[in-house]
Amino acid sequence: MPNDPKALRVDELDFSDIGDSFDEMKFRAKEKHFNFPYLYDGDSQVVSKLYGPVATPHLFIFDRNRKLRYNGRFDDQEKHTGNPPHNDAINAIEDLLNNREVAVKTTKVFGCSIKWSDKRDWITKATQKWAAEPVSLGDIGEPDLRKLVSNHSGKLRLVNVWATWCGPCVAEFPDLVTIYRMYRDRDFEFVTISTDESDKKPKALQFLQKQQASNTNYIFSGNKYDLIEGIDPNWQGALPYTILVEPGGKIVYSREGPIDPAELKKTIVENHLIGRYP
Repeated sequence: MPNDPKALRVDELDFSDIGDSFDEMKFRAKEKHFNFPYLYDGDSQVVSKLYGPVATPHLFIFDRNRKLRYNGRFDDQEKHTGNPPHNDAINAIEDLLNNREVAVKTTKVFGCSIKWSDKRDWITKATQKWAAEPVSLGDIGEPDLRKLVSNHSGKLRLVNVWATWCGPCVAEFPDLVTIYRMYRDRDFEFVTISTDESDKKPKALQFLQKQQASNTNYIFSGNKYDLIEGIDPNWQGALPYTILVEPGGKIVYSREGPIDPAELKKTIVENHLIGRYP
């Protein structure tokens, strides 16, 4: 695994639920039950540069004498389903196992570019860009709240109900902003609803600005029990409260109390509206 996690922007993770750090790669290997050596080279990239991959995945197949015999793609099928027209890697292995010359020794590779360490300045540029995005806080009442949860956007909608006086709300908010940045370029949107009193709107906006929450933000004006029923009748009223809503209003995730970021990201990326594959 050649990627330098410090050169990986969170918005490049929009087809995943984890990053490229060593600990996260160990988690992925365990989760997928890898039964082969899975090596990490993201911190130094010394070995990776000697191989010279141009994208992930990039295969290098050696014979029993450690001579490179094939260099390129798995096959020419981008998605993991279906039958590829050319099984280049399998064909190369079968040629070697049958003591034949590899018929196709090199192919081009299509995939994500390697996150070399010299791309670390991309993180700085992205951070500056996000910090410059405007942050606003609108008003919403009970009728529009119900429309919001009905979700006629055509996108998967994450809704978080919070307040500035709620410690767990404040603590989890950076994780929600990170999740928004991960999936914002997909069919996904993030909406927050503050339950602060109307006279605390400037304080709520100040908090959102500090968090660089450039997503859609509202402050609720009305009876809090109307808010509870309007968001989700199953909600008992404790903050924070987070729901994930498909178009048409189907709630596919709900959490009273702080979110588990890993669980929520996995739920998002495995939803049929998002998915792990293009």
